[in-house]
Amino acid sequence: MTTRTAIDLDRGAQLFHALSDATRLAILEMLRTGERCVCELQDELDAAQSRLSFHLRVLRDAGLVTDRREGRWAYYSIVPEAVAEVHDLAVSLEPKRWALPIVRRGRCCG
Repeated sequence: MTTRTAIDLDRGAQLFHALSDATRLAILEMLRTGERCVCELQDELDAAQSRLSFHLRVLRDAGLVTDRREGRWAYYSIVPEAVAEVHDLAVSLEPKRWALPIVRRGRCCG
């Protein structure tokens, strides 16, 4: 396996991990309409501050969301390029329709 492939696999794992939780998906769904204050997210999700912070950190570490500070408040928004990256990765996993089936003769693993 080449280094390039390993890096892509690691990035894919990071992105899909960030998307593998219902709360994180709910956060992204809320952010689809634009930037939201963390207090709005907390109220709508009825989530404890520490739990919400954890999920936002996972999304931010994966590059799926970005934040900006304004006084005491933090505002979050989706990073469109990261969502496009998830899309491209998912599409790249689609089986190739033109690939010929592998014909095995005898036992597979010797």
